Amino acid sequence: MRLAALADIHGNSFAIDAVRKDMDRLGIKDAVNLGDFFSGPIEAEKTASLLMDRNFVSVRGNHDRYLIEQNPSDMGPSDRVAFDQLAKQHLHWIADLPATRSLDGDIFLFHAPPKSDSTYWLERVEPNGVVRSANLAEITVEADGVEASLILCAHTHIPRCVRLPDGRLIVNPGSVGCPAYDDDQPVYHYMQTGTPNASYAVLERNDGVWRATFRSVPYDAKQASECALRNGRRDWARALQTGWFEE
Repeated sequence: MRLAALADIHGNSFAIDAVRKDMDRLGIKDAVNLGDFFSGPIEAEKTASLLMDRNFVSVRGNHDRYLIEQNPSDMGPSDRVAFDQLAKQHLHWIADLPATRSLDGDIFLFHAPPKSDSTYWLERVEPNGVVRSANLAEITVEADGVEASLILCAHTHIPRCVRLPDGRLIVNPGSVGCPAYDDDQPVYHYMQTGTPNASYAVLERNDGVWRATFRSVPYDAKQASECALRNGRRDWARALQTGWFEE
């Protein structure tokens, strides 16, 4: 079995188009999408068209939930730009998606830990804002009750793969469309990959064992950056072109 895992596209139609073409070159037809499809100052509507055309198995993320639960006047700037670009059919599509999903009893999908779509799993933020990798004990606790041999998560935008002692494989494929960002929860911090490339993962099962290969796909990030500038987001523009949030 072979499939791609996509996540955190954040309205970056240029990045998802590059990933789609990379998948075609590799002959990969099946994919799962782990949420946060549209929120961002780029091209939410075009991204929606690409995703709905492919009809990948999908779960919604926290920013997808904000788009259907919040009043537009209460939305953050990235959510509001996406909301204004999307049609009702796109919002209905989000509303129909589950927060978690199981495939064949052997693959479990969610955006973040099952108990919360807005907290980190494979990373931790210290009180001083420093981001570190979560340790094995911290990760294992959050995996309690998830029996699938392949567990796919997202949310932090950082590609990472963890093999639990019992053999279960946890994979965060990284972000297709947003390589760096800042957040004020639980304290102010930023996440950054150091590359503008679009990230996703290829999962393969051979002899009952899952293996993950991370793909880092170059594309013309300047186009996405220029969209962010036109929508008044200089911070996004820099992150999209460089993969860094810090000055």
